[in-house]
Amino acid sequence: MYTAKILWVDDEIELLKPHILFLQNKGYEIETCNNGYDALEAIKAGTFDLIILDEMMPGMTGLETLQVINEIRPLLPVIMVTKSEEENIMDRAVGSKIADYIIKPVNPNQVLLSIKKNIHNRQLISEISTADYRQEFGKISMSLGSARTFSDWVNIYRKIVKWQLQLADLQDQSVKEILSYQKKEANNEFVKFIRNNYVSWFNDNNHERPIMSQNLLKNKVFPIVDKNKTTFLLIDNLRYDQWRVLSRLLTTYYDIESEDFYCSILPTATQYARNSIFSGLMPAAIDKIIPNAWLNDNEEGKKNQYEEDLLKRQMQSLGKSYKVTFDKLIRSEHSKRLIDNIENVFNADFSVIVYNFLDILSHARTDMEIIRELADDEAAFLSLTRSWFEHSDLLDILKMLAENGNKVIITSDHGTIRVDNPIRVIGDKETSQNLRYKTGKNLTYNAKEVFEITKPETIHLPKSNLSSTYIFACNQDFLVYPNNYNHFVRYYKSTFQHGGISMEEMIVPFIVLNPKK
Repeated sequence: MYTAKILWVDDEIELLKPHILFLQNKGYEIETCNNGYDALEAIKAGTFDLIILDEMMPGMTGLETLQVINEIRPLLPVIMVTKSEEENIMDRAVGSKIADYIIKPVNPNQVLLSIKKNIHNRQLISEISTADYRQEFGKISMSLGSARTFSDWVNIYRKIVKWQLQLADLQDQSVKEILSYQKKEANNEFVKFIRNNYVSWFNDNNHERPIMSQNLLKNKVFPIVDKNKTTFLLIDNLRYDQWRVLSRLLTTYYDIESEDFYCSILPTATQYARNSIFSGLMPAAIDKIIPNAWLNDNEEGKKNQYEEDLLKRQMQSLGKSYKVTFDKLIRSEHSKRLIDNIENVFNADFSVIVYNFLDILSHARTDMEIIRELADDEAAFLSLTRSWFEHSDLLDILKMLAENGNKVIITSDHGTIRVDNPIRVIGDKETSQNLRYKTGKNLTYNAKEVFEITKPETIHLPKSNLSSTYIFACNQDFLVYPNNYNHFVRYYKSTFQHGGISMEEMIVPFIVLNPKK
């Protein structure tokens, strides 16, 4: 382990020789000063990894010295040491962005711990995280073979995302490759699970089917709205790992009441999943009962223009008479308009906000070279997501909702997955264009490479004609026509897509937040 060069500044430095010897025996290089003036000269002349600074010194005090250190070496970590336990001194020190705060009498192990925390933090986290994951790798692998229910897969997905986020900043590429391999293996097994169980979930006697898109509002949202003034925030394309990143920015304003999941229907595409959520119906039923609210894939027009009407129809059928607002935010001016009229949301029993930015970001990454470069891999894409959210109108809206005391539900209609393996499909001009699913009457494909549904009525999907078939891409596959095959493979490889079968697309986070009081 890399040690460090440390400057210890204290007007009673001679009394600290035992502590200095202790650190030197641990391999640290220690220089000393007994006043702030000499410390500043040493810092200007040399390079140090950390400063240990006494607060109460004659002449220039520790806080005065700290102020100058911050000006000339703003990234240099400083541990403040003081005899005083006065709160105002602590506040001033913490406000000056010190790395740590130690109260005399100083314990050698306390100093050592602070040094490790501030100098070796990343290295220690890397070593311990790597060791912990390697130990858990076997447990996760064993659980893949024993997963029998959707809840089992939720638990597996939680663990994989936890390690994905924990290992994201590590320099050890080998352990990241192991995790990537395990994630692919998990998705392969999840695809088998969906193949074996998805059709049976539409059997009324199946008691193991999860909450799905069509019964999300009835079973999970309306029971909350019955008791609380609630905002339902649906962020298109929001995955669980993205939620975990965004949640860190919300802890100042909200407590997490619950972090649950539901299962998106197939296709995991906005037209199908979101319409199903707001209507409380499967797509085939929407097409039959409210035909003007449904357009098949091969029909021209906007596929999600009746969401508010579908919501009100579902509420009426369930006898819900909430005072409702419905806002769909696609462009920044929509967000500004909502903020200007936020009182309407405050006055509603049930306020619905559909936010499309993550979907736009995913498509921008496909279409714009600069976004591809900024979001080169999963970790970079998560970082870009956090950066957007941190400076977004959506965060401002959530702050305002917290101040008003609204309970907030955050979820999505489906997730998205980074695709890398092209699968050849042949279809006619009426075939749908989505890269993760296709529907049409003249599809040619290898049935072993996709999940095929030759009778769409078995999973309550509409048919554009009598011989319509649906096929779904699995894991990280994407569906490509033979025409201009190499061009489209290069163009879409490593982009984020949705519509098919993967944990990322189908296991959708459902978060309930309570505003902090």
